[in-house]
Amino acid sequence: VQLQASGGGLVQAGGSLRLSCAASGRTFSNNAMGWFRQAPGKEREFVAAISWRGGNTYYADSVKGRFTISRDNAKNTVYLQMNSLKPEDTSVYYCAAARKAYSGPHYSNYNYWGQGTLVTVSS
Repeated sequence: VQLQASGGGLVQAGGSLRLSCAASGRTFSNNAMGWFRQAPGKEREFVAAISWRGGNTYYADSVKGRFTISRDNAKNTVYLQMNSLKPEDTSVYYCAAARKAYSGPHYSNYNYWGQGTLVTVSS
């Protein structure tokens, strides 16, 4: 089972990036999916989550209104559209699959993790 995150890179403040997380080895269409991030020297923090059919989404206050999480269960892929990026968004971004169909920000709810993709926002 593998979660492959991609789409990170270097972008100027105010710019946009779209992260993708493709799952292989099993389907996660019955599981909530989430994005977390971890900046150097800081703890991993919740960014966004989406329920199994995409009907419910949850966002950290710091990204609400700027980031959008979505999923395509036919492609076994979850996305994170990031707009109006700020230097403080610089982090390694991780996708994760939850144990259940609905999940919020709690790290312990997720039991499959991708390898991370680096997002760097320059000022």
